[in-house]
Amino acid sequence: MAGTAALCASLVVSVALVGWQGPAPAWAQAPGQDVERPAADDGALAPDMLAPPADATGPAGADDVDELPSPVGPALEGLETQEGETGDRAYAAYQRGLYLTAFMRAADRLDEDPDDAAAMSLIGELYLQGLGLPQDFERAAEWFALAARHGDPAAHFALGTMRLAQDGIGRDTAAARRHFEAAAEAGHAPASYNLALILLETGGEEGAVEAARLLQQAADAEIPEAQHALGLLYREGRGVEENLPRATALFHRAARNGDLEGMVEYASAVFNGTGVAPDEERAAAWFRLAAWRGDTIAQNRLALLYAFGRGVEKDLVEAASWHLLAAGQGLDDERLDEALRELTEEQLSQARALAETRMWP
Repeated sequence: MAGTAALCASLVVSVALVGWQGPAPAWAQAPGQDVERPAADDGALAPDMLAPPADATGPAGADDVDELPSPVGPALEGLETQEGETGDRAYAAYQRGLYLTAFMRAADRLDEDPDDAAAMSLIGELYLQGLGLPQDFERAAEWFALAARHGDPAAHFALGTMRLAQDGIGRDTAAARRHFEAAAEAGHAPASYNLALILLETGGEEGAVEAARLLQQAADAEIPEAQHALGLLYREGRGVEENLPRATALFHRAARNGDLEGMVEYASAVFNGTGVAPDEERAAAWFRLAAWRGDTIAQNRLALLYAFGRGVEKDLVEAASWHLLAAGQGLDDERLDEALRELTEEQLSQARALAETRMWP
């Protein structure tokens, strides 16, 4: 799977609870250490309680205006799923994990039809991922190029994504854009999404308008990253008229489609009543879902809710558990450090035990 890792630009964060990947908060030192525990401040909370802590050392918060999702990587699309009554045998073998068989059946298809672009793309994918064949980016690119010359949008998409990678066949943003344009023109939704991200980085205000159009196409195809990105544009009025209810609705769609950043954005909007009626309990439910799936920002927000009893019953052990997980990924929060200083050693032990059960693999 090294090919996918090389081509996808998304950040993968691992959590190692042993040592918490960094210094533990002062209140979370080893049992037996004498730590002063002043009472927590139960006063009124600031309206921006869920804003990223000013001294956060971890990943950028979900509230960052300019933080857009990463490009999506290549996916095998384009092979016909039906061929007579038996379906496509090459694609079926690929889906079953019979990669060498898939290669041989794709080769058989090319013997019968030398212009079979879908079979070419399948072979390119096998070389790209090193599935049944030695991983070879150059050979993969050659097969994708053959398929692209025969008009296969999936092959253009794969080549575009390869051209965004730092390794492999060499990074070339202009070439990537050309391939994404060809695929997007043929209705390839992931290509529309990736092309939109390029335009947002390089195209100025005019590019933002076109990016919004492309993101709408991808969002309509239920690509959650596109729904999230388009929501950011509507929230900030970039390339489109500012529309907070529409932005929140798009975050909701992204969240329902499993996008963690969409979950955090939607939960924040619901908590603050941005484009939707405020509902702290509903916000807590979405933060909890994203936190359980390993999102650092969601873990931090959920810890805050438990620490101050917003949307959930106040529970300092739960707060400490989620705070330890977020801090273990580099996201510190002095507000939580202060609020949790009153923990007893027994409560701290409970929080650590809960955190260990909530590690995301």
